[in-house]
Amino acid sequence: MTDIDGDLTRVIPGSLMERLGITLLEVGADKVVGTMPVLGNTQPVGLLHGGATAALAETLGSYGAAVHAGPGRTAVGIDLSITHHRAVRDGHVTATAIPLHLGGRVCSYTIEVVDDKGIRVASARLTCVLVPDSQNSE
Repeated sequence: MTDIDGDLTRVIPGSLMERLGITLLEVGADKVVGTMPVLGNTQPVGLLHGGATAALAETLGSYGAAVHAGPGRTAVGIDLSITHHRAVRDGHVTATAIPLHLGGRVCSYTIEVVDDKGIRVASARLTCVLVPDSQNSE
C-alpha cells in the first residue's frame, strides 16, 4: 500500500485483490467502499468463505489507512476482528470502511459488509500502524 498518488481504485496484477475479484468503488481516508463476488470465493459447501470476507474488510480498511498516512508512510494491519452474521450463497457483497480513529501512528476502521439486498452479513474492525514507507526510502 505504498502508491497512494495514482488511481486508488486500480487493482494491482497478481494481488489478492485481483484473485478475489475485489473492486474499489470509493477510496478516501474518511470512507472506502468496495465489492467482491461470491462466486469463486466460497467454502466447499457453496457459502461465501469467511477468510475472503476478512480479506475484503482488511483491504478496504488498509486503503483508507494508507490514504490517511499520506506520502512517505504506509499502513500495516496489526489487528483484525470480524463477526459473520449470516451466510451468502450468490451475488456480490459490498463493504464500507469508516474510520473510528485517525491518529498520527495508529488508525482504526469499522467495516460493514452487506449482501445484494443490503442485509448485513459481517462486521469487522481493523487497526493499522502507520510506518515509514521502506520502498521509498533511500
